[in-house]
Amino acid sequence: MSNSSNNNRPLLEVKGLKTYFYTEDGVVQAINGVDFTIQPGQIMGLVGESGSGKSVTSLSIMRLLSASGKIVAGQILFGQEDLTQLNEQRLLEIRGNEISMIFQQPTSCLNPVFRIGDQIAEAILTHAKISKTEAKRQAIEMLRTVGIPDPTKRAEAYPHEISGGQAQRVMIAMALATKPKLLIADEPTTALDVTIQSQILDLMRNLRSEMGTSILLITHDMGVIAEMCDNVAVMYAGQIVEYTDVISLFDGQLHPYAEGLLAAIPVLGLVQKHLAVIPGSVPNLVDLPPGCKFAPRCPYARDLCTASEPRLYPAKPGHLVRCFMRDPETAQHWAGVQRATWQFGGDEVLVPGEQGTATSQDQVALGVSDRDITFTDQGLSLEE
Repeated sequence: MSNSSNNNRPLLEVKGLKTYFYTEDGVVQAINGVDFTIQPGQIMGLVGESGSGKSVTSLSIMRLLSASGKIVAGQILFGQEDLTQLNEQRLLEIRGNEISMIFQQPTSCLNPVFRIGDQIAEAILTHAKISKTEAKRQAIEMLRTVGIPDPTKRAEAYPHEISGGQAQRVMIAMALATKPKLLIADEPTTALDVTIQSQILDLMRNLRSEMGTSILLITHDMGVIAEMCDNVAVMYAGQIVEYTDVISLFDGQLHPYAEGLLAAIPVLGLVQKHLAVIPGSVPNLVDLPPGCKFAPRCPYARDLCTASEPRLYPAKPGHLVRCFMRDPETAQHWAGVQRATWQFGGDEVLVPGEQGTATSQDQVALGVSDRDITFTDQGLSLEE
């Protein structure tokens, strides 16, 4: 996949973005220093587990945070304007017009008491000085564009009268009615069957090729990333831990988290006794661990990883990674280390041990009292 524009100026450039939520339990550091760019006509993927900060990143770009959320640092440059500094009037002109968003759970985003055609027409009328009749005609045409059968009839239907796949197409039609420069798609294929997923993805590819629309595609599905994206950013605990083109990511992941995500994908035709899994879970964003945020779950972690936070470093041209193991200043501490097999029970949490080992905090659950996880030619093994 290649970019459809020779324009070197990014359409969207996010610099040092930090978004916090101020709650009764403390400050939730949902986004903690995010940087990426999207070129005109490019599809960029944002991937990670639930709770990694993907959706909050999109809501920060759209300036649609809840009352407790606040952008505390960074810039969001759209063209030559910083979206973090714009007043509400200018945001209304951009939001839904130049930048549109497809939200998760489309049926809950559609108003149940208004007809589908009227809701799309309203989006058009908000940004275009045309008659209601013309807006309704354009709404029906957009339904036809996204592949809704009998669009004139469907425009008169209410949201509860259509399927989930059709509701997703309606949301796409609404988002694209104003021909935006940037489309943010937040889990656009969630809860859809495989056939409808394929149709939605084909539709988005056609929109990129026919309209030149740039797309920020948010998903946890690595298969969708491989099929759709030019570049991909892997997020973890509110930070981007790996950022490169999609081919480089699948050819050779540099961050342990990205490695674990891809290792956990079952391989068709390969029979395995145990599926690979990333141990533990995403950390509490109110009380983040010191140093590398992935260290408590990382089979490669060493004492260095919890002593300080790694930088996002260009380990290869165009390939950024946030990991001490790949940083030339510290990489020598991992000399000779073999690739992990990611064969864990799933609930244990790893802590850095001595001499490059990783010892389980939950030894009772593992049944491996006083044993260490060490690296071998075959990956990870347990030794007395």
